[in-house]
Amino acid sequence: MNQLVTPLFDTDSTWQAELNLGLMRSDRGTVLRRCRHRGPLYVQKPFYPEGTDLAHLYLLHPPGGMVSGDDLRIAVKTESGARALITTPGAGRVYRARPDRSLQCQSIVLDVKAGTSIEWLPLENIIYPDACTNLTMDIYLAETSCFIAWDVTCFGLPASDERFDRGQVAQTLQVFQQGRLALREKLTLNPLQNALMDNRAGMGGYAVNGLLVAGPFPEAERISELLSRLIDICGRSDELAAVTLNGEFLQIRSLGSCSTRARQLLTDCWFHIRPILIGRDGCEPRIWAT
Repeated sequence: MNQLVTPLFDTDSTWQAELNLGLMRSDRGTVLRRCRHRGPLYVQKPFYPEGTDLAHLYLLHPPGGMVSGDDLRIAVKTESGARALITTPGAGRVYRARPDRSLQCQSIVLDVKAGTSIEWLPLENIIYPDACTNLTMDIYLAETSCFIAWDVTCFGLPASDERFDRGQVAQTLQVFQQGRLALREKLTLNPLQNALMDNRAGMGGYAVNGLLVAGPFPEAERISELLSRLIDICGRSDELAAVTLNGEFLQIRSLGSCSTRARQLLTDCWFHIRPILIGRDGCEPRIWAT
């Protein structure tokens, strides 16, 4: 699953970048046992603001965004009791596609072995008008493993009054529990072929979409108080937001016009989810304050 893949093509005007991380628990706590990269995609070193048991990693992509033909592949594996939180120092961008309409692709695979946890908490993605992109995340959970992952996506450039009125986006998130598909989220937008950007059954005219998924919670009746708190947070938010318990997984969705507000909403929810699922109080990565 985590083997580096031979690039599909190679040109001077595109980036094929790969990052393969392996974390494990040692006498020194959670350590980065494997860090292989090719192209402009890497991490520098783990940080330990919560102590050595849980590593914070900052994913670096110096180009800052994807152009036509770019292919970013990220694989993270935790084992032997490791715990990791992964974030980014800045927003990701998917720029306008070239006339050839070659895809801008990002593929993320999280392999969470038994007794470990991953928190995937990047800053927002900004999808420029006329982008042509495919974004996927596959999360593989073993028994007694858990995760929290969010995604905040801004479609278009609202601050410049540029709507996402052309281009295409396919976003897919899949969660596998002990090899079986447990959850699938998919969003496909193509404003020239469908009206989902404005349709009430789609984006409803909003530019920013937020999604947080967390779990598993094998005993759903034990999180009734958490659900009440999350519903209250969503009800007080300026975003249009809702909470769902889908089997063993919590899902929080939001629609709005500001990525900062969307991230703040998901952060507020994360502060309540984390102690119950991960067993730790909220600790925002230091990079978020810079």
